Amino acid sequence: MKPIPKSAITVIIVALALAGCRGIKPPKGVAPVDRTMEITGYCRCGKCCNWKRTWYGRPVIASGSRKGKRKAVGITASGTKAKRGTIAADTALFPYGTVVYVQGYGYGRVEDRGGAIKGQSLDLCFDSHEEALQWGRQTKRVRIWFAQ
Repeated sequence: MKPIPKSAITVIIVALALAGCRGIKPPKGVAPVDRTMEITGYCRCGKCCNWKRTWYGRPVIASGSRKGKRKAVGITASGTKAKRGTIAADTALFPYGTVVYVQGYGYGRVEDRGGAIKGQSLDLCFDSHEEALQWGRQTKRVRIWFAQ
């Protein structure tokens, strides 16, 4: 039996990552809703999440009413760790736990909110700043399973 080429393994791993295969699946028995939304990308970096390090290395909020307060880097507003599949949304419209499918990204779950995320828009978490910039700002049709 021939060994599988490394390039084929890499393609499989990348495809699984892009499919959002982090255990996020739509809930059974909940009817999805389709909407067209504006979607942007973010990562855990200071540019995307408004934080910086003090001269002695402590992460703090960079601007706004909480400027200078300690920042738990990589922790979402719901208390989970931000990773691919984490979605920031207006939680008045999309409660925590809402599952969303975005073509080209995969499944994600609303676990965060952002100061600039208002109304019918979503912010998708990526593993790197470059990936988030590459995604940019897109208008896409999404499928939503609202949290119960």
